Amino acid sequence: MKLEMKDSPGQLVAALKPISDVGGNIIAVIHQRDPDPDGDTLNVQIVLELPKGRIDNLVSLLKEQGVHIQRIGEERLLFQRTVILIGHLMHTGLSDTVDQIDSTGFAEVTALAMSMPGVNERSSSRITIKAVSREDMEAALAILRRVSRQKSLLLIEPLEDLS
Repeated sequence: MKLEMKDSPGQLVAALKPISDVGGNIIAVIHQRDPDPDGDTLNVQIVLELPKGRIDNLVSLLKEQGVHIQRIGEERLLFQRTVILIGHLMHTGLSDTVDQIDSTGFAEVTALAMSMPGVNERSSSRITIKAVSREDMEAALAILRRVSRQKSLLLIEPLEDLS
């Protein structure tokens, strides 16, 4: 899910609570505050597992919290690859990097684990990407290669074959 909500204290927690209320399991939350002090909204991407038949209830609960759902989808991404990114990930906009994959419509970042040793030190992130087809996976990896070059990030690609 990609959500948009008011940028105010407690809003993120209020948006996450309905997921557990309907029996969902949060796998990943990707959120980065916009440096614009005049910005009054916040974009959050959430990867979750939800029991069948509960999506309508979740949508209603989120709307009650004032959360706008920008995108929601079911499992249709059958090809998966995991990569590692190393560099100043937060300073170069990790959310933007994820958005460039997610906005394709054929691939998404479905898991993200990050290690940040210090504010001015390089961080590392393990990123799992899922795509609709082999060709789409290669296109998503090409986007990640381009973004990594632009942001001076080290990309360690999977060793497994795309077949």
